[in-house]
Amino acid sequence: MQITRAADYAVRVTIHLATLPPGVKAQRAELAKATGAPGSFLSKVLQRLVQTGLVVSARGATGGFELNRTRPEVTVLHVVEAIEGRTQLNLCLSDEPICDRQNWCPGHPVWREAQNALLQVLSAASIANLAREAVANQLIQVSANHDSTSPFDEGQPHSSRPTKRARNGKKAR
Repeated sequence: MQITRAADYAVRVTIHLATLPPGVKAQRAELAKATGAPGSFLSKVLQRLVQTGLVVSARGATGGFELNRTRPEVTVLHVVEAIEGRTQLNLCLSDEPICDRQNWCPGHPVWREAQNALLQVLSAASIANLAREAVANQLIQVSANHDSTSPFDEGQPHSSRPTKRARNGKKAR
């Protein structure tokens, strides 16, 4: 089993939208760049997120997409199920009695336990918390990039000629 690319992009989009201040809308091109998703494919993902009410869209010059902030806490499970439908690892876990082996099959409890574990992990992952983590990670990355010293940052002269090195890797005199 593998989560589809659409669900992965949907999670990325909702995290990015959650990093934006309330009322700020993102254009599709911005979301494509931020998530690494192809624009045409992202349109389908966004359409599904809007249909399920996780994302709100507005047309026009000031339009775009934003997270639906009227919804209670959105989790990764909400986003994945908006794209994939109800999570079901095996057909025997359906609400409808599809499998007549369900009552005695030794595999059924394993599938049930695996599905419950997956649902627990995905429902515990809050999009708001992931957005806060994304912002913190970006600040750390910016800080790390800023802290790395180069002659250009220090205002020191810089020679474009490489330094001569001896065979042992030390600078030649």
